[in-house]
Amino acid sequence: MEVSFLRKNFGERFIEDPAAALLYVRDASFIEFTNAVLGVVFPENEGEVVELVKWAIKNKTPLYPQGSATSLSGNATATGKGLVVSFEKMTKVEIDPVDGVAVVGPGVKLEELNIELARHGLFFPVDPGSVKSATVGGAIANGAGGMRGAKYGTMKDWVLGLRVVTGRGDLLKLGCRTYKCRNGYDLVRLFVGSEGTLGLVTEATLKLAPMPESAVAVLVYYDELEALVEDVVRVRASRLWPLFAEFLDAPTSALVGLEEKNALFLGVEVNAGAEDRVLKRIESLLRGGIAQRALGWEGAMKLLEPRRKLFYGQIASAQREGGTLVIEDVAVPISKLPEAVRGLKKIAEKNGVPLLLGGHIGDGNLHPATWYRREEGLGKVEKFLRDMAELVLKLNGTISAEHGIGTLKKELMAMEVGEEVLNYMKELKKVFDPHGILNPGKIL
Repeated sequence: MEVSFLRKNFGERFIEDPAAALLYVRDASFIEFTNAVLGVVFPENEGEVVELVKWAIKNKTPLYPQGSATSLSGNATATGKGLVVSFEKMTKVEIDPVDGVAVVGPGVKLEELNIELARHGLFFPVDPGSVKSATVGGAIANGAGGMRGAKYGTMKDWVLGLRVVTGRGDLLKLGCRTYKCRNGYDLVRLFVGSEGTLGLVTEATLKLAPMPESAVAVLVYYDELEALVEDVVRVRASRLWPLFAEFLDAPTSALVGLEEKNALFLGVEVNAGAEDRVLKRIESLLRGGIAQRALGWEGAMKLLEPRRKLFYGQIASAQREGGTLVIEDVAVPISKLPEAVRGLKKIAEKNGVPLLLGGHIGDGNLHPATWYRREEGLGKVEKFLRDMAELVLKLNGTISAEHGIGTLKKELMAMEVGEEVLNYMKELKKVFDPHGILNPGKIL
């Protein structure tokens, strides 16, 4: 395979060493790939990405785009002998506080973006659990959500425009810089959540929000998980719209340093001076035992910190049992949450697999986790996952809320969307990537 182009144009930004390249072949999911990739390349600008795609077309070489590889669905893995494209060096940030937009490179980390925005009294609301390392490009590819999704939604709600290089080698400018934009088919939304299978994002125009004046939050313990879920439904029905409503079941709470009880983290944005009044209203709606209260934005975010340890706590639990963690990502309508939680517990018991539960309960997004021992295989877990998919689809939910499809959820996605929709997706893939070089083996 011709690599002189890579050596000449990228120099030290092209890593050929097999041992070093192996660090880039997998993401945070449990799937492991030991394939020897051609190498890793680090473009610094849009022009280099265009030339790289044209080279890949000519040499029939798969390209595997990566941000910080925090994906949990296998979509940032290198599944064959291709080239990993890391966007970590494309980190420009341009902020326009009057227009309320930021124009950024795909390698910008979400937390670092918010540090810059705070100087202007603004913030970017999308807040995945991996916010400290997740990049804009990766969040766009995944269609990321996160802890503030209960109020602010996901990436599809905050991306105004994109510049992308398709699998044809064409550079497309999509969307607008304005909040209102109706310039034909909404191709921006097509690319958000496409997992790098249609094009490589080189620039994103993001919508921004003013930093809230203040917030209040509570940590509440429950003996019964169903009671916690029912309280969240009650809060939503009362027209009190949470900034976040996160939960951990009792075993998981203990893993992250809390009491071994079901824990609810509930926060609400407020105007300065309204903290006490809103806090009293929240407390009147909750039946659990309030363990902590927080006033102010910083206090509310600090109270949420144990919830951010969910993934690490689940990993530790699996490893302690000699197992490999499988963390899932499903969503149901909020009114169906009690039924979903009860159903998941019954399914886990029926299939004889352990279950840890947590997630973004404020928007119906659950993260059930289990584990398996390699010597026993995936049989029980696969049956649990299929039963889980049947349950959430029966409740008018979805098998992937924010983690994407990747390599792990292709069969479950087919259950949800059906053959006809899959065929349309395949045709779209051919339009934007006729040579099949962009992140092959993902979604379809």
